[in-house]
This record gives sequence, structure tokens and C-alpha cells, in this order.
Amino acid sequence: MNILLCTLGASWAVIPESYALASTRFDLFAHHPNRDAIDCLRSEHHLAEPEELWVCTTDGKATENSLLDLLKWWELMRRPIALRVWSATNTDQLASQSECERFRELAFRLTLKASESLAGGQLLLSLAGGRKTMSADLQRAASLFGAHRLIHVVDSGRLPPSLYRPSSEDLTSAIAPGFIQDEQGNPHIMPLIVGRGQRNEILDICLDGQPAVRAAQFPLPLPEPGIPMSWLADDSGRLVDMVEERERQGASLMGNYLASIDQADHHENWRHLYRLPSAIIESLRSTQLEQHHSNWLQTLPKADLHRHLGGCLDLPTQIEVARAVWSAMSAEEKTAAQTSVQHLLHTEEWPWHWPRSLKPESGDTVQRSHRAAALLLQASGAQLERNLWQITEPRIALNSQHEHGFAAYERPGELTGSAILQHEAAIAPYARTIVEQARAERLAYLELRGSPQKYLNGDGQRFLRLFAAALSTELASLGEIERPEIRFVVIVDRRADEMSICQSVQLAVDQHDIGFVVGLDLAGDEHHDPAEMEQWFAPAFKACLPITIHAGEGQPPEKIWRAAYHLHADRIGHGLTLLDNPKLIQKFRDRGICLELCPTSNREVVGFCDPFCENGDALPTYPLLDLWKSGLMLTICTDNPGISRTTLAQEYLSAARMSRDHFTLWDALSMIKQSFVHAFLPSDQRARLIKQVDQTIYQHLVSDS
Repeated sequence: MNILLCTLGASWAVIPESYALASTRFDLFAHHPNRDAIDCLRSEHHLAEPEELWVCTTDGKATENSLLDLLKWWELMRRPIALRVWSATNTDQLASQSECERFRELAFRLTLKASESLAGGQLLLSLAGGRKTMSADLQRAASLFGAHRLIHVVDSGRLPPSLYRPSSEDLTSAIAPGFIQDEQGNPHIMPLIVGRGQRNEILDICLDGQPAVRAAQFPLPLPEPGIPMSWLADDSGRLVDMVEERERQGASLMGNYLASIDQADHHENWRHLYRLPSAIIESLRSTQLEQHHSNWLQTLPKADLHRHLGGCLDLPTQIEVARAVWSAMSAEEKTAAQTSVQHLLHTEEWPWHWPRSLKPESGDTVQRSHRAAALLLQASGAQLERNLWQITEPRIALNSQHEHGFAAYERPGELTGSAILQHEAAIAPYARTIVEQARAERLAYLELRGSPQKYLNGDGQRFLRLFAAALSTELASLGEIERPEIRFVVIVDRRADEMSICQSVQLAVDQHDIGFVVGLDLAGDEHHDPAEMEQWFAPAFKACLPITIHAGEGQPPEKIWRAAYHLHADRIGHGLTLLDNPKLIQKFRDRGICLELCPTSNREVVGFCDPFCENGDALPTYPLLDLWKSGLMLTICTDNPGISRTTLAQEYLSAARMSRDHFTLWDALSMIKQSFVHAFLPSDQRARLIKQVDQTIYQHLVSDS
């Protein structure tokens, strides 16, 4: 509801004049010489059409006559909006301290009541009309309880009788040109916007038995439209006194309030958030994160610390990359590639082991990237959709419920990643897609991870050099504000032999000094004991290379223990079973080891209950909030957004949905912070980025309020 709240004194005309500024239906200023400026005011300040007109006044004789004129005008106008009138008893001339205090109490209660009656609408306060003390009281009330805009009406001091002492009929239609302006064309009256009011946060603090200030504590009956109500002030429990007491205690109240938040929170939030008005803080802390917050999440700057290069692209962008590879191929290569995949192109459902046919055998001249490009471009959309995704549906608990286990989860990525990145022509469009994806998701920081030693036919250093250059080219065209920071984490495959693992570790160490590679990851099914691998990781330890390790995704916590102790992990990918080992939880807290949780892929691989998925009611609840409330550092990531058809914002929504608990907006903001705090950037770069994002999030939340 939109409410216009006015004071009324001897001159009733300022109320229709104030109403005419806010209303597009009541064109009182049709002939005003500054008509365009008035229209601009409405537009610039986004004034909404008032639905109710609230008036507070005194009970003197002069006011009584003025009120009669106002009510007659309202009747002549055919009651365009609800007109509700309150008059403070024993306030004839506002000539004594007690009279002024009684009116002030009414003005405060009325403004508080109006501010809580809006349900998303606007409260406009008119400072024109009545004595100066009445306007001052209303302006003070706006500074305490808030108002969308403050309106005033000024006059030239040379008003014609029809404006100085108008009849009710005079203001029922547009003021005639001869009366609205003088002979020189200067307006006699001009409506203005003179400010706005922001609710004072000390009114919303609930602490030490003191509830937040609400209208219910200070009753004020709602009069029927057109029937003025006399209100008698009660000296006990005055709103004015409570406000003054809160202002006296303001500093200590706010300090104690923030201390109570600090004690209740499991993790520190963004520094600037504690500067928000307490009402906004309480709203963030009490509001459940739900699907309708998608746009809110989307616009926040975020970081993704666990995103596989090979699982980034959706099907349309896979086809774009394939087209770039196809254009770089010779006619002979195209013919050979088409021939090599003909057996699949003519079949609706491909045999399960079809990806093996992409890999060239000894002496085969058709490269894997050529075959992948041919399939992406020559197969129909229905064929690709069927054999990349539908063949593994429903995508929930695939490790235990699908005959091919984890391979079923990976199936949508068989034609991207290492399949297409064997060809140099794939690198530039791949990089362009990564940058576009990061911008669309509002990622301020992104850590990609992949196995460069598996791209460009094993030339990992060359791949990293070309890929970093391609990303730099794409990022160079962007402004500083919209340019994401993108870094790379080299994956070591657990399934590889000792020599290959050592070579991968050395590749990461050699590239770390350049700046693009910021860490090392260990992934894949366990083949080597971490204690055995410790010596192979020695070069990474010596180079102080940050390390993240895939562990605990449906595996016992002992696997996480081995990763943390033998390979000195700074972060753990997934770590879902950590709750089964309380002592290890304590160790993780002590060392600040961060978990990288990926809700959608965790649901697809391990299996957790998701209200959006059928046949999952018997599956366990996602443990994110239990991990969070235990004090563990964690962040939400996408893992393979192309494979799981998700975004980082959607991952936060999935996490809240799957947690079956009170996952709040405040929690989401704090987890977003964790993703920046645990980035593998050098500390000075990380600190700079955190400060920038902190300020951006604060400004975003303030503007939303």
C-alpha cells in the first residue's frame, strides 16, 4: 500500500497540492509553467500513486474549519483515495510544551504505523501544512521510522485569493493559468522533493529483553475514511520516550548487538556487512535461501574454487569449439573423421563403450579431437542428448544405482575436455567460452582445474602457455570491474604410474612461478597409498605449492585423513564423510583446511535427497549445514557445470534445498566469503580482491534495501 502522510493546520490547500505531486490521476498542475519539471520529479523519484491519505492535526477552531474544507474537497473529488484523519486532543494552538509533546507523540505513532502498513509500498511525508513544529515533528519521525520521500510545497508569498484562501471547489480540477502563475510567468506554488528517511537501526535491535520497536507496542486505532478520530495521549509507555532512551543507549546497544551476532555465528561474514542497518542484518540472518532468490545470488560477485576444465561446457558451446576444430582440418582429415564415426551416426543409441572408438589405435591417423568434432557436428541434437545425458538418467546416486558407476556421471563430458583439446584450434574458443561463462555467473574469481599433460598430445607446458594467452586476450577487452581473475590448478591422476605423477607434479611446480598455475590437485580413483605418494609430492612441498585433494566423496573419513596428513592438503574436494570422525573435524578447524562442496555433482555421484528429484526420499540429507555448524571452513563450487547443467548461483540454491534446514542468506554470504579467503592466490592479491568484493557486496545490499 502507498500512503501519503500530511499535517494539517490553518491552510488545508497544501494537502491537495502535495497529493497532486504524487498522483498522476489528479492533474492539479496541468497549467503549471514548470509542468515538465514536476513530471520529472515524479519519474526521477519513482513516486507511486497514493492509495491512502493520512492526516494528523490539532483540535483547535482554525484547524476544525480547515478540516471541514478538506473533507468537502474529498467528497467533491468523489473520494479518490481513503482519507483517514487523527487529531491530538488538547493541542489547540501548540503554544505550550505539553501540547507540543502530545502532538509529537501522535506524529511519531502515526509515522511508525504507516511505515509498517506498506507491505512493499511507499510512504510519502508532506512537510507542508501546520505550524513549523508540526513539520519538524514529521521530519524527525521520518528520520526514525523511514520514508520513501519527503514532500514540501513552497509559495511565492504573493498568492491570489483562490490559492491563499481557496474554496473546496477551487482545488478539484486544474488550477487556471491566470492563478497558477504571475504576470511574468513565475509559478505561485511549487511542489518539491526535499529528502528521504532511513529507518534508524537502533529501533530494530532485540537485545537484553528489549524487543524491536514496533507499532503494536503503541496502539493507534485506524479511523474509518472520512470520519476524523480524536486521539488522547497516554503519558505511560510513550513512543517518544522509548526512542530517546534508545538513542541515549545507541552506542552500547549496537556494540552489544554485534557482539551477540559474533557469538552466535559459526563463521565471520564480510566486514562491511556489520555496518548494515540492524533490520537488514536481521532479515539476512532470518530469511531462508529459496529458489526465488536466484536473481539476488546471480548478481553477487562470487568465486568458484572447484571447476573442472573438461566439464565446463554445455552442449551448444561444445559444438562451437568443435566447429573451430573442424574449420582447421583439411578436407582429407574431415573425410577420414566422418568415416571413423559413421557407425555411430547411423545409430540412435550408441553402445556403452563408444568413447573408446574416439581414441586412435596404433598407426591410426585420425586424431581423437577430429573424431570428437565430427560427432559433435554430424550427430543430431537428439542423438547427442540421448547418448550424453539421457542414457544415465535419473542422475542421482550414480555410483551405487547405475551399473557403470562413476563413468555414468562422466558420460556427458566425453566429447569435451581432453577429447577436443588435443587440437590447438580448440583452445581459443574454449577460453572465450570460459570467460563468457564467468561473466554471466558474476564470478570475480575462478580456479579452473585440469590435466594439461593430457592435452595437445601430452605437451602440458605448451597447452598452459597457449591457454593462458587465449584467456588474457579475452580478458583484455573487458573493463576492470567486469574482468574476472582466472587461475589454473594442475590435476595429478591417482591412477597414473609413478613417473607420470612425478612429471605432473613437476609441471605444476615449473608453471607456478609464472603465476597462472596456483595449485596442485590429486584426483581419480585411489590406486596409490598417500603415504607412498608423499615422496613424489616433495617438489610441490618444497615449492610451497598450495594443494587440494579429492577425498571423502562417498568414501570413509580415513581417506580424508590420509590426504590431510600425508599430502598436506590446504583444501579437500568434497570431504562429505568428515562428520564421521570428530577428531579429524577438530584438526581441520585447527589448521583451517577448507572443504570444496559441489551439491549437484555430490547428489549425482553419491546420492542425497533433493526435493526437485524423484525417487530420492530415502537418500540421506546433504551434510553441508552440519559441516558448517561444526565450524569447518567450506565453500560451494560447481565441479562440472556443463556435465551437471548448473551454475554457481544454482549450486547455492541446491545446497539450501538439499540441506533440509535453515540455510539463510547470511549463510550464503559467509560461504561466498570463504571461497575468496581460501583462494590459492598470493596473499596480497587475495587481500586486494577480498576488499573489492566486500565493498561491492555491501553496496549491492544497501541499494537493494
